[in-house]
Amino acid sequence: MPGAGATASGGAALRRIGAAAAVTAALLPAAAFSQGKQPGAGQGEAGQKQERQQAGAGAGKQKGKPEETGPPQLRARAWVLVDPRDDAVLASSASGRRLAIASATKLMTALVALEELRPKQTLRAPAYQALAAESLLGLRAGEKMTVRDLLYALVLASANDAAATLAEGTSGSVARFVRRMNREARALGLDDTSFANPIGLDDPDNYSSAADLAALATVLLEDPLFARIADSETAVLRSGDRTRRISSRNTLLGLDESADGVKTGRTQKAGYVLVGSATRDGTRLVSAVLGAGSEAARDVETKRLLDYGFSLYEPERPVERGQELADPDLDYRDETLPLRARRTVVVSSREGQAVRTRVEAPEELSGDIAEGQRLGRVIVTVDGRAAGSTPLVASRSVEAATLADKTLSVAQNPVILLPAGAFVIFVGLLLAARGRRSGPDDEIEAPTEPRPEPRRERRKRGPRERTSEERRQMQEERMRRRRRRNGEEEGPG
Repeated sequence: MPGAGATASGGAALRRIGAAAAVTAALLPAAAFSQGKQPGAGQGEAGQKQERQQAGAGAGKQKGKPEETGPPQLRARAWVLVDPRDDAVLASSASGRRLAIASATKLMTALVALEELRPKQTLRAPAYQALAAESLLGLRAGEKMTVRDLLYALVLASANDAAATLAEGTSGSVARFVRRMNREARALGLDDTSFANPIGLDDPDNYSSAADLAALATVLLEDPLFARIADSETAVLRSGDRTRRISSRNTLLGLDESADGVKTGRTQKAGYVLVGSATRDGTRLVSAVLGAGSEAARDVETKRLLDYGFSLYEPERPVERGQELADPDLDYRDETLPLRARRTVVVSSREGQAVRTRVEAPEELSGDIAEGQRLGRVIVTVDGRAAGSTPLVASRSVEAATLADKTLSVAQNPVILLPAGAFVIFVGLLLAARGRRSGPDDEIEAPTEPRPEPRRERRKRGPRERTSEERRQMQEERMRRRRRRNGEEEGPG
């Protein structure tokens, strides 16, 4: 479509109303809605639009089963429906067939850009030579725009000049970017996929399969920014030379409120393509319809696939709002603080799948705690894979432990009391045993170390204190020393 059409919200709205009317006309004969309503003659455009939205919302909210007892049979060239939670294929036909995919190519363009660029990063638009009837944002050569706004333009308006800007801004040239796209496809195991350009123009080397596109969309939907973009019906782009308002080409978003993505495409060779996504009761399903005969047929067949898939699931509420799921201790006190679920968690599962909850919360809490403060979370899993969660919050306010609380806690702590009591008992038994050995009238003296000998006993004894024999020996010793000394002084005789 021309660039002006991509930026004019009024024209986009008219196209969406016309597409919705065509879809409603196709839906009712195909029994896609179980309500059996026919659009009333002379209702007017506003009344018919409201009825179409109610029909689409009812199909998204109500879990009514489609009339088909098995997977629907579509007229598209290929299709697939998968549960990304466990990669289960719920319905398919020719899902591995290599086909032209038109602007669904831009899913890989978005993935590479998200991996290599920052959302707030600014890129300069190249001079883009558009062919007739291309979808354009109308970027001027040299105009600067953020990666975030370029991604919105890429996914919602399917703008080819936005794709070229992202390609050159990421890799420096379109050719290098395409090589990067193909490396990414091989890394993801997309064996039936090849890219020749970042836009989706018909080319023998630009193809994919329904199964590969569903797998690629599953990877992208794990990115919060992409998921938010894909679920948007409109956006305002403010980072270019002028403010632009754009609308999504994915008309399924307005027909089924459970729909939350993903990307449309259309060329003469590819026909009409829609990689779809919807979430009901906590379960997301991803579809891919390739080669539909018209935009209305593309949406109808995607909706039939999704309705069939969700009919295989039963919803349940494993966690209720306000439910107490943890009871951690409060430090230094003989108290606990119940933690409650902030929200109800609704999940759905197929027959034979196991739904379980896992609580993540501390065993002990300390400090000031406010009522409603987040202190943990509960995770709901289906067959071991996360399907939903909600925070666990404090059920009441609690003040931090006081010094008195801490002192009393230490005094009452059995870890401290038991050893102290055992020591007292031991000393008592020891004293009692000594008392029995000493008798009732004896004193029990504490053991003492031997006293040192008095200093007067250690000094040299005087002549009067020695015996006569000692004095005689000492005198003889003195005489021998004297004779030796005299002999040494006199020399040999």
